[in-house]
Amino acid sequence: MKLYTQKYVPEIHSSLTPMAEIEGFPVRPGLFDVHGAMMLPVGVNFTVHTQYGSSCTLLLFHRDAQEPYAKLPFPEAYKIGDVYSMIVFGLDIEEFEYAYQIDGPYLPEKGLVFNPQATLLDPYARSVAGQRAWGSQKSGEYHARVVRDVFDWGAAPQSTRTMSDLIIYELHVRGFTFHPSSGVTHRGTFAGLMEKIPYLKELGINAVELMPIFEFDETMNSREAGGKILLDYWGYNTVGFFAPNTSYISADEYNQEGTELKKLIKAFHDNGIEVILDVVFNHTAEGNEKGPTFCFKGFDNKVYYMLTPNGNYYNFSGCGNTLNCNHPIVRLMILECLRYWTVSYRIDGFRFDLASILGRNEDGSPLNNPPLLELLASDPVLRNVKLIAEAWDAGGMYQVGKFPASKRWAEWNGRYRDALRAFLKGDFWHAHDAAWSISGSGDLYGGYYSDNNGNYAGYNSCVNFLTCHDGFTLYDLYSYNEKHNEDNGWNNTDGANDNRSWNCGIEGDTKDPVVLELRFRMIRNACAVLMCSRGTPMFLAGDEFANSQDGNNNAYCQDNEISWLNWDQLKDNRELFEFFKFMIAYRHKHPVIRQKLPNAVCGMEPLHIHNINAEEMTIPRDAKTFSVSFAGYNPDTGKDDLVYVSVNTHWEDVRITLPWLNLRTAWYLSANTWGDGQGRYYYPEGDETRIDHEFIMRPRSVAVFTGRGI
Repeated sequence: MKLYTQKYVPEIHSSLTPMAEIEGFPVRPGLFDVHGAMMLPVGVNFTVHTQYGSSCTLLLFHRDAQEPYAKLPFPEAYKIGDVYSMIVFGLDIEEFEYAYQIDGPYLPEKGLVFNPQATLLDPYARSVAGQRAWGSQKSGEYHARVVRDVFDWGAAPQSTRTMSDLIIYELHVRGFTFHPSSGVTHRGTFAGLMEKIPYLKELGINAVELMPIFEFDETMNSREAGGKILLDYWGYNTVGFFAPNTSYISADEYNQEGTELKKLIKAFHDNGIEVILDVVFNHTAEGNEKGPTFCFKGFDNKVYYMLTPNGNYYNFSGCGNTLNCNHPIVRLMILECLRYWTVSYRIDGFRFDLASILGRNEDGSPLNNPPLLELLASDPVLRNVKLIAEAWDAGGMYQVGKFPASKRWAEWNGRYRDALRAFLKGDFWHAHDAAWSISGSGDLYGGYYSDNNGNYAGYNSCVNFLTCHDGFTLYDLYSYNEKHNEDNGWNNTDGANDNRSWNCGIEGDTKDPVVLELRFRMIRNACAVLMCSRGTPMFLAGDEFANSQDGNNNAYCQDNEISWLNWDQLKDNRELFEFFKFMIAYRHKHPVIRQKLPNAVCGMEPLHIHNINAEEMTIPRDAKTFSVSFAGYNPDTGKDDLVYVSVNTHWEDVRITLPWLNLRTAWYLSANTWGDGQGRYYYPEGDETRIDHEFIMRPRSVAVFTGRGI
């Protein structure tokens, strides 16, 4: 390094001036409290940190080059604590990519694996270069780009919807529109998804949950099986937490990466749809001892990962490594990451994959009050953002109903899925759990609660679902008794075995009209129950038109027709789509399903479970038929809001009675999954049939009744 004495006149006036020269580049100490790389009027600020590393070098590359054109070692004077920071003057962000090299001890048994030759991606990189072309083999090392954020969000306010008001639609960005039948111009991209917003508005959902969109390398573990190239299609192996997946954009966005995604999010918001990201903070794509070193291992292996006493990797994620989430450095990174996506991308919520890992100590043991969870729950920037936990992990920790900091966090209700799947297919001994689940899982979440600080529990903590990306689609749930994952190349050993599914008499494809009629009725049953359950409903994209994955319940590697939505099925199964559409609208119209209202004027109790005879308020443990009632006074309409949901999983007719109402109020049949014999399964208000005190529930069917004035 030599002192820089020549006068430097920046193109744009700034008080920052060079103090030295390294490898011909004018430099000075940078902004130590700004992580990552940031464009300045005079150049670029680079800031990184390493606790156990002994030196740091900045690498500059020409676009798409593999060898750096410059290596700039950070002087010791450019280090405060463990943080290196340097401003490099005169750099044009469109003319370079960057990475780092970190030197330090190599003692694997102590968790130190520094390699001064390794090219390392900035952990705070806002864009990862070289990932643009989906499915093309990458070089194996990652460079970053500096991003110019010029997107104007305007003055649109943040959404004020509560969790219980959401209807969440989980989708995969590529798979949603990549099939030629999607009819979009930009298949498999953020822009393609934006073309489908009118469809989502018609369906009636008001929140999309996007499977991972952080940068991942789909080719990292690519392999061939059965003549197909299998990729990391789902994207649950994160490469960069701050960078959007550039394989999902429709056109190059050099140094403005994220713009198309921001346009998509703004379009969603303009159409009343919130955006939730599925985030993976439980592990990274670096894997175990045999995995690559491209980022965190090279900066501070024993800081970023949970390590055994001999330096190996704990694997509570099932993916080779486990992020050390409650280490202060990692905690800070996760917080800054979520803040970044909330502020720069206006994200409305985050669903945390294998979230129980976030509550583990550095030695893997569970914590009573995990610092990370409390930090995220109380952060002012994240104050109104939805936090949703998948409240289990691959290490055996299962926390459904007791996830730490639950007054702020919502949970995927795994018991709802298991109990309703079992009961709806006829496993009657699950009746109690099914009834509790429909009524809001009060035994798990304690009922509705809201304190003066806005903390919530009860129904706002419960995300109800029967299907998600992980498992059978709704059509396959009633088409297969067993998983069929042979195409994954693991001899059908991967994927869950406890599916609680039923093939309705024939395994897989069939043209038998009796079996098909039963399958579609079972799907309608599932939809009706889900939309009439207290809590937040979520379902998988394509369920509304009977999408199938041919019995594959773990399609993580299938970038093909197995995973892509075939939109021709929407034409074939439009009747099913219309049923979903009606039930979603019905839920929106009846707030009593979603929340506790003031007491009903008619005198019905706010929430109750009923036997076949409505006057019996308990059900046998082996009940085949039961009902759940919701009642309250709706101040917005000035009328009682009364809903009665009856579920018959028996294979025979069952006669039920409905609660008595006063003389000016009656029950009307709003939905009947058996149908009326003329292809009608639902009845808009004004077109319903008035029901006397009794009703015949047909075999394996669900009926929804609305109480209103005569």
